[in-house]
Amino acid sequence: MSSSSVTNPSVADETLRAQIFQRLHPRVYLERFIAEKIRPDGRTFDEWRNVSVNVGSISTADGSALVRMGGTTIVCGVKAEIAEPELDRPEQGFLVPNIDLPAICSPKFKPGPPTEEAQVLSDRLNEALVASDALSLSSLCIHPGKAVWTLYVDCTCINYDGNAFDAALLAMLGALRNTTLPKATYNEETGRTTCSRKTRSQVQLTRKFASMSFGVLDTSHVLSDLTAFEEPLMDVTLTVIVDDRGELISTTESGGAISEDVLLQCINRAKERALQLKD
Repeated sequence: MSSSSVTNPSVADETLRAQIFQRLHPRVYLERFIAEKIRPDGRTFDEWRNVSVNVGSISTADGSALVRMGGTTIVCGVKAEIAEPELDRPEQGFLVPNIDLPAICSPKFKPGPPTEEAQVLSDRLNEALVASDALSLSSLCIHPGKAVWTLYVDCTCINYDGNAFDAALLAMLGALRNTTLPKATYNEETGRTTCSRKTRSQVQLTRKFASMSFGVLDTSHVLSDLTAFEEPLMDVTLTVIVDDRGELISTTESGGAISEDVLLQCINRAKERALQLKD
């Protein structure tokens, strides 16, 4: 056996010790990297992971997208159904986003009903889509007061390595842009809606936008695009949503307060990233 194929015992032992230390003392482990101005995965504080978006991969859905953001992979499918509108909104359809974090995607999630984290993420995704006003619900109207489209936008996390919100929102927007609806006609005499299989129209989004999430450690260290290891160790997490023109849509903080300087730093980073994603 050649010497090159034999693993150096000292290197293997050192790697094992580092892994044990990381598991037993995760915060100290991260802080030692931060002191060297680097992160455990080799990125700088403001560096983002690679992102890829593939649309139209699910043939049974009305629209779909697959997003990879570093080690996080999320697939999204859109299914359209006809429903009656609400009485006080007779010309508005429905947009129903949801995300599933199954046990298969990470050891941190257990089998069973949706986790609280998944429910919170679904609510945040709904708020982001509503706040952006990117999809006019009136464009989903088939016949006022009688029939509208309901778009079920369902995401499933296949592999979880942090920052599920940014990846899921990107997947939802990609799937919605890929969505087509059959031409639907409401018959007032029969009270029924019929759909044409041949004629379909594209769902129109009026605004392009994206979310960028950050973590703040020790009040001043701001990390972009957190991994699953980094997320629970942050003192504060912040999500900034901007459109492709750099216009701020919303900011959401969790875990505590941050200074105005840190907030502006995150907003500026988010605007820069939005331009990169646009290209």
